[in-house]
Amino acid sequence: MTTRSILVSGASVAGPTAAFWLARAGFDVTVVERTDALREEGQNVDVRGAAREVLRRMGLEDAALAATTGEQGTAFVDDQGRDVAAFPAGTDDTSGPTAELEILRGRLSELLYEHTKDDVTYLFGDQIASLEQDADGVDVVFASGREQRFDLVVLAEGVNSRTRRLVFPDARKDHLGMVIAYLTIPRQDDDTDWWRWYVAGKGRGVNLRPDDVGSIRASVNLMTDVRGLDELDRDGQVTVLRRAFEDAGWAAPRILAALDDGAPFYFEDLGQMHLPSWTAGRVTLLGDAAWCATPVSGIGTTLALTGAYVLAASLAATEDHRAALADYEATMRPFVDKGQSLPPGTPGLANPQSLAARRVLWTVLRAVASRPAQRLGALAGRFSPPADEFELPPMPAR
Repeated sequence: MTTRSILVSGASVAGPTAAFWLARAGFDVTVVERTDALREEGQNVDVRGAAREVLRRMGLEDAALAATTGEQGTAFVDDQGRDVAAFPAGTDDTSGPTAELEILRGRLSELLYEHTKDDVTYLFGDQIASLEQDADGVDVVFASGREQRFDLVVLAEGVNSRTRRLVFPDARKDHLGMVIAYLTIPRQDDDTDWWRWYVAGKGRGVNLRPDDVGSIRASVNLMTDVRGLDELDRDGQVTVLRRAFEDAGWAAPRILAALDDGAPFYFEDLGQMHLPSWTAGRVTLLGDAAWCATPVSGIGTTLALTGAYVLAASLAATEDHRAALADYEATMRPFVDKGQSLPPGTPGLANPQSLAARRVLWTVLRAVASRPAQRLGALAGRFSPPADEFELPPMPAR
């Protein structure tokens, strides 16, 4: 095996998963993470289909199920918080708006780290400052001043990856016309273990979701064509949210009050990445840095786990990194394309501008929710992410 050392940038989900399988295949793996420690924050994520099988093969499925948020399903609510339509959580690998395996992103990241830390070198509080590659390897200079040469570099970073710009300077995010702010707020007596989704009109949405640590994961989303809101400072973003949601009703005042009290939050301008290639020489992209499908796809974490496994399987199968990375792309592209293919009108259809359009949406949701169980299952399946439409390749023996 001529390709021995691999640097993975990013210690969220895709990075540690790739590191696990690469280390098991005999590679010398280093993971660099710009934060000083694992990022414990994060909202609920779901693991479905092929990605659930990846966790099984890693021996982590039971641990992940034991750490689920306990979310019982998804309920659309009215201005008073009363159910308009409710959809119980799925009871299998794939179906339902709420998956059987719902887990906090930080908790999943922690499970993956604990499962890999003895076989992988982790560098926290550092990041790639520059890299230069030739036919035989990649010379990396870290922000700390550390210099090291690797055979391959995998950028498993977010959709706004800084390092991607060093290798793919022309990569651009395709905006979906919606921004979301995520935060954690105290749980109240009237909170439930359901994902409660309030369609507020004027392109707005308010969401409350349970977690397993006694708090509530909240978010507000806004349809807008204004770009650059994610680049404002905290005060600017809070001002935008306050003006947009001051008359929204239901849980919006509670969320705005938390923001005014200084609650940390993450502000995201939703967009997908569509790159003609994920690889440039000995550097390749993985996860959101390569193909972000956005949270509204419901398949981002599933693609991250699956892509990490496929990348490792391709590299373990041959000593030719060029052939391996080409195989990785050829194998993952169809699955990514399905995951990025959002239903027509997404995300605007679920975030109508007028109250009349909201009434129409509620009527449709009530109709779907009231059908007999077997028919409901069939309809739910039509709108579930295509997480089961992929067969994992075999992992070559060590």
